[in-house]
Amino acid sequence: MAIKHFLQFKDLARDELEHVFARALWIKNQFKSYQQYWPLSDRTLVMIFEKASTRTRLSFEAGIQQLGGSAIYLNTRDSQLGRGEPVEDAAQVISRMSDIVMIRTFEQEIIERFAANSRVPVINGLTNEYHPCQILADILTFIEHRGPIQGKTVAWIGDSNNVCNTWLQAAEVLDFNVHVSTPPGYEVEPERAGLYGHAHYEEFADPMEAARDADMVTTDVWTSMGFEAENEERMRDFADWQVDADMMRIAKPDSLFMHCLPAHRGEEVAAEVIDGPHSVVWDEAENRLHVQKALMEYLLLGYVSA
Repeated sequence: MAIKHFLQFKDLARDELEHVFARALWIKNQFKSYQQYWPLSDRTLVMIFEKASTRTRLSFEAGIQQLGGSAIYLNTRDSQLGRGEPVEDAAQVISRMSDIVMIRTFEQEIIERFAANSRVPVINGLTNEYHPCQILADILTFIEHRGPIQGKTVAWIGDSNNVCNTWLQAAEVLDFNVHVSTPPGYEVEPERAGLYGHAHYEEFADPMEAARDADMVTTDVWTSMGFEAENEERMRDFADWQVDADMMRIAKPDSLFMHCLPAHRGEEVAAEVIDGPHSVVWDEAENRLHVQKALMEYLLLGYVSA
């Protein structure tokens, strides 16, 4: 099988994604049933972190171990990557000593350059532009609770950041709709989001209208990593973009609330929402583990059936 990377959500076609979701559900069931499943025995995952994380490290490290493999953690501060070694050189060496690589970094260009020089699959654990593994987990969670996402409406409230960009890509690939509401000056940039067109998303000046009749409402922190200097300005700009109980009431009665975490109660989301009956954020967080196991299985072994 030719090397396949997962650097943006649209790197996988719809049939591939549907396979990953089906495998994730099967792998999760095996895990919950205490059934050992080690398809990646003796395989090694290298995790390269330039941006810190709790969920990304835990889900990938635990995930590869639960599939029979092992993980090696590298932080750019503690490796030659942090001392000026070219990304291309590091990719040549690291990919000769491992079977799959996950990178969590800043500019998308960095991971693209690494993948272009890698002999093994590379997974985007997060960049400034995209967060594809998070949206895999979110969609898996929606499927578990509400069935197929095709034709549904997701309301994105807040910053048009890397998570928002990835939701927009996912809507194009999987044929659902995204309603986006951002404060003025924070609108979607279609080219940065990597969109083909505008058929699967609509922008709303009023966040309440974006959430109206939505099947799911989701948001993220107002100040993402790397934008801390803008925090005070963003607190002012985003003050009217909090997901609260009134907003959830105008979404569909069985709508779900998701957040990639960590969350700031009282800022982007009210405590009564994230801790309330619409919220599935803990299932969503756990599903990072299971869907990434399915993703690694697919990138290394191709189509596997139970």
